[in-house]
Order: sequence, then C-alpha cells, then structure tokens
Amino acid sequence: MDIRQLRVDDFEERMALSQFAFQMRLTPEDLESKKLLFRPEQDWGAFDEQGDLLSALTIIPFETWIQGRKLAMGGVAGVATWPEARRRGCVSQLLVRGLETMRNNGQTISMLHPFAFPFYRKYGYELTVERKKYTIETKQLPPRKETPGQVTRMTKPDIEVLDGIYSTFASRYSGTLVRTRDWWEKKILTKKGNVAVYYNEGNVPEGYVFYQVADRVMTIHDWVSTNEVSRQALWTFVANHDSMINEVTIIVPIDDPLPFLLADPRIKQEVIPYFMSRIVDAEAFVGLYAWAPGASEEAVTLILSDEHAPWNNGIFRLAWSAEGQGRLERLNGRSEAEHKSAVASDNGAITCDIQALTAMLAGNRQLALLKEAGRISGSEACLELLKRRIPVTMTHLMDFF
Repeated sequence: MDIRQLRVDDFEERMALSQFAFQMRLTPEDLESKKLLFRPEQDWGAFDEQGDLLSALTIIPFETWIQGRKLAMGGVAGVATWPEARRRGCVSQLLVRGLETMRNNGQTISMLHPFAFPFYRKYGYELTVERKKYTIETKQLPPRKETPGQVTRMTKPDIEVLDGIYSTFASRYSGTLVRTRDWWEKKILTKKGNVAVYYNEGNVPEGYVFYQVADRVMTIHDWVSTNEVSRQALWTFVANHDSMINEVTIIVPIDDPLPFLLADPRIKQEVIPYFMSRIVDAEAFVGLYAWAPGASEEAVTLILSDEHAPWNNGIFRLAWSAEGQGRLERLNGRSEAEHKSAVASDNGAITCDIQALTAMLAGNRQLALLKEAGRISGSEACLELLKRRIPVTMTHLMDFF
C-alpha cells in the first residue's frame, strides 16, 4: 500500500470515491466547479499496487480560537474508503500520516466531524464540542424590549462588518473557526436568507442574525450577539416576524442561557454531540496555550501516552511561569521505567492519555470528572495545581467542514 498526497490527475478517482461514500451525485457542472477548487496538496490517499485509489482524506488548513488565541488547526474531512478496501488499515495509515503532516505544518491541534465517535476515539480524538438546538414556538419567544440603537437589514452583506462582530464572539470560545473572507463567501453567505445587524446608539455593530423564512418557519443560520443589549434587540427583531411564522429554529452554544430568561422555558431543546478534537503536538500546543497565571513558577511531572503520535509519548515536565507561559519539556537522562518508578514512589506525577489532555485543554472537561471516570490520575496536590492553571472557557463551533 502506498500512502501519498494526491496529484491533479487523481481528481476523477477522488470524486468518484467521494460521491459513492457520501451518497451524492454531482452534475458535470458541479464537477467542473470542484475541479477548479481542487487542492491536491490537501488530500492524502492510500493506493494499491496497481496505483488505484482505495481510501482518501482531506486536511484543511484552518485557524481556530483556543482560550482567546488563534492556533493553526488541521481540519480532517472527506474520509472515504471503497467497500472492498475496508478493514485493511487504509484509514488508520492515512490518519497516522495525517498527524505527521499536521505536526510538520505547525498545526498543533486537529478537529473533525465524526461519522462514528468510537472509531475516531481509537486514534486519539475526543468529543470537545456540543451544541444545543432550540425549536421555539412564536408564543414562547422572548418578549419585545425597547433597546438603544437599531437593527438594520443588509441589502448586501458586508463581510468586514460581520466578521468583526463574529470574531469578538468567537474569541470567547474554544473550537470556533477563524473565518477568512473566502470562507464567508463560499461557506456562509451562499445560504439563502437575509442578514440583519444590530448597531448600538454609537452606530457600532454588536450583533447580527442571518435567517431564512419559509413555510412559516424561521431558520436562523448564523447568530451572534456580543452583549445582552444586542441579544435583546435581535430577539425583538425576530419576534416582529410573528405574523408570518409559527416557530423559530436556532443552533446555540451549549452554555446559552435563553431558557432561563424565558417566561416559559419549556421550549424544545436538543443537545447535539458535534465535533471531536485532538492535540497533535503536545509540546508545541502547551507553549501556545493561554494558561492561567499563578503566584510563581510551578511545575508537575506528566506521564503522557499517545498510541498514534509517538512524539507525544513519554514523561515530561509541565511547567508554568507566574504570568501563565507554559512549557512541556521531555525528561531525559533516565529510562522511562526509572522515571515511572521514581514518580510512583511519591505519587508525584499526573498520568493521562492524549484524549484526556485534549478534553481538559480544548474541550472544557473538568479535571474532577476525568479523575472520577478514571481518565486521569495523580496526587491531589498535582491535580489541584493543574486545575488552577486551566482557564474555564466553553467550546462552540458554528461551522461545518
């Protein structure tokens, strides 16, 4: 089996595989459009001895917000295998090669939307993003309120204005995409509907809603409110459609407080497990991560395991400056067995795998929960120190890839 990047002349094979795997049929016009956008350097394939494509995946170069910082992220998508090639380790080899590629590209974290969570957990990915979906009857909408400023519909969406509002909101979460102009044009604003923006009394944009009304349902594609006033103003705008709709559907962050704020909180709510993440390069990630400050320089010993990325395997010194700069340094000079024996003697180390580390740092999973579930272990003092150094930041993702 040959694992390599795709070439331009692999396009037709890749499209045939994708159409079969994802049960879609593309017209000649669709194929021609995709060919213009085809970036073979982002696709990897597993080929048999005859050179036929067996399996493929795409690694999309993104940036994602993590703890208020932009980090390079490898978005894994389009994973597909012909039925006759399944259970031959094609995807396994592609994912391992993908991790090596992302590490070389400086992408310290990876994200994907799984077809099956158990499958990708085998490769070190963990659930990090959940979302809520509301279905709200018109009579249950938040009451209209007079607010300063105004909500104005855009006849032509202004990406610069929208992205400024979006970035303010997205930076408060971990897992949200840094949207480029190209992403706005090709992935967001291609949907049908209208965009309305809330401007405060100083004419500063602070929120927007991108929505479509059809068959007496308002579907909200994209919603951003950066403060309580913009939230109230946008819901008042939505409520002003009450004569033409029966219900509103919207996807919101898992920490959205709307039900608590409603007079009748018994709206339909669905919690949706959405995206998985994985730290690709633990040493680099720790150095980029925005840790919480402390009283002084502090450190713990971390025994980290990662079956598919051996550079993350080993015993490390996880240290923080008083200001919150983190360092993960591999401990050398003794064998791994000697290190483990030394730290086990006084229980002075933390032990976890790459999934648990990802869950804590990129998924806002509380350390106490991971300890109770047997996903992390160590002395109370070490675990408490690690807990103090991890800021609490919710996760969210408004996009799909």
